[in-house]
Amino acid sequence: MELRSEEVVEALRAAGETSRLRILTLLAREELAVMELCQILSQSQPRVSRHLKLLAEAGLIERFPDGAWVFYRLAAGGPRRVLVDHILGMVKPGDHAYEKDAERLQEIRRLRSEAASAYFHLNAARWDQIRSLYVSEASVESAIIKAAGEGPFKQMVDLGAGTGRMLTLLGPRAQSAVGLDLSQQMLNIARANVAKAGLKRCELRHGDIFNTDLASHSADLVVVHQVLHYLGDPAAALKESARLVAPGGRLLIVDFAPHKLEFLRDEHAHRRLGFNDNEIEGWLLKAGLSKVKIATLPPSAQPGLTVKIWTAERGREHSRSAA
Repeated sequence: MELRSEEVVEALRAAGETSRLRILTLLAREELAVMELCQILSQSQPRVSRHLKLLAEAGLIERFPDGAWVFYRLAAGGPRRVLVDHILGMVKPGDHAYEKDAERLQEIRRLRSEAASAYFHLNAARWDQIRSLYVSEASVESAIIKAAGEGPFKQMVDLGAGTGRMLTLLGPRAQSAVGLDLSQQMLNIARANVAKAGLKRCELRHGDIFNTDLASHSADLVVVHQVLHYLGDPAAALKESARLVAPGGRLLIVDFAPHKLEFLRDEHAHRRLGFNDNEIEGWLLKAGLSKVKIATLPPSAQPGLTVKIWTAERGREHSRSAA
């Protein structure tokens, strides 16, 4: 699909301003909230919001409310995204203004990481108790077992392993399993739980969901359980998770449907207040997976959180095309 001449002019006008070009460069790195962009650009919220409005009206970025916050990201695809990529590709690497923006973004990421680490350190010992406050854990685990499939799995990978519950739940069906987490406190608890469950071929590693350092197409079951809502770039995490899925294998995601419980941001370090089906499905399809299935588990009491389970598979034809 191509753009009409007036649409091209509108898009170029929107991008053709210093602050707006800086915003596009930042959003190429990850989705960001308005207040984060204000911090990085050192500009007022009304001014930044005006820039964002013009970029959104031109179709170069997407706006999505998330509770009391509003996030922005680059257009997911289409000719306008192609145009954005061309524009950003012309920006000279090492430009001072963009380097400073990148440094400020890195500082925001560092502060996020420190806040999350502090939270997990304080709450690791009662993590399962915290989860149980929102939805029946027994019902969720029954649905997870069903969504994962009967197995057996040659290799299972649990990204953001937490206390190791997914490993102890699904690990008995796996010939070998690997659990990654950034929190050493969580990993210590997971190791104890895995040992108690008698899982001998289960390895716990300190690792990053954005850069797992695991082999592509190596796992026939990859699990991302209650992780995405903590992340600054959930789409990138799913892309990396999908990369690990072997032909015929499955990616299983467990998280919350959109909700309005703002206290989870302040008290429990949540960044996103849930995800809608179209958002997750779009990311999965873009990552090369298919056959997306969705299970919905409403809360047992109100107010509460609806748990969603999304699964997707990598077609077996991938192995033939790669051969």
